[in-house]
Amino acid sequence: MNSFSPNMLKTFNECPKKYYYKYVKKISVPQKESYFERGKKIHAIANYYLKGEDISKMEKILDKEDLILWERLKSNEFFNKQYLYSEYNLSCKIENFWINGRLDAIFREHDKYFILDYKTGSIPKNPEYDFQTMIYLIMADQFLEDYVSLSFVYLDLKKDINYEIVLTENLKNSYISQISNIVKEILKTQEYHTKTDNCRFCEYVKLCGLLR
Repeated sequence: MNSFSPNMLKTFNECPKKYYYKYVKKISVPQKESYFERGKKIHAIANYYLKGEDISKMEKILDKEDLILWERLKSNEFFNKQYLYSEYNLSCKIENFWINGRLDAIFREHDKYFILDYKTGSIPKNPEYDFQTMIYLIMADQFLEDYVSLSFVYLDLKKDINYEIVLTENLKNSYISQISNIVKEILKTQEYHTKTDNCRFCEYVKLCGLLR
């Protein structure tokens, strides 16, 4: 059965040809590790911290910028609610396909639940309708048995601000429709065309036009 992640849908929406290289042909192109290193460190230390592990040695090897971001996360109001899960895999079924993802953390305050996503870079330009937002909220909506409210919260650690999206019935219906529509488009696609103005920034730019 078909299964789709936020990155898969984002990639196809950005450029079907890129989706073809990455998820159909499964061509892996090395990228600079430094681009992801800071985010990986913050996510790792947060996960150990939330699970009650001793992180003192990890904190000592953080550089100045890492430490600033980590202190901001530790003092964040959402990060200090009741902890439930971190680095948690979820999946759910929509029509005849599955969506899946790995959540940074889920917290609660009474019957209100919050999916947190730590950003060491920047949040999406249109956060309410980013595929990560949509998929994570729909998965959590099916996963949680009973709640008063459910939110997806981007924690922009660089700017030290929060961006909260509260799931409503209208948003839920809109998200399911948009996810379903793009998956149907992916499943029926036979010719993967290029659709982007940012080809020069794509890791597959040297392959375009060479593979069929």
